[in-house]
Amino acid sequence: MTVLMVRYKVQEESVAEVEAAIQKMITAIEQEQPIGVRYALCKLPDGVTFVGVLELEDGVDNPLPGITAAREFQGNLENWVVGQPPAPQELEVVGSYKLFK
Repeated sequence: MTVLMVRYKVQEESVAEVEAAIQKMITAIEQEQPIGVRYALCKLPDGVTFVGVLELEDGVDNPLPGITAAREFQGNLENWVVGQPPAPQELEVVGSYKLFK
């Protein structure tokens, strides 16, 4: 299993647009129903920082680049992000209760 995390801060005036794009992307992922993938995007209490977590089962390639709404979301991030562009980081799961398989 691979677990990736990405964190980024967006411009305050872009939050509603980012949230709408996230919903569009999640809807597209739900329609595609990729096997061996779990994905979540969350907003931190500051209201402008988002964290994404992607779990891929062993042997599963990341399907997000093949989903149009996900590619569009990634392409628009540069317009919304404040500071450095987000870079995925691999997480080492050291303990989990039903969150990661």
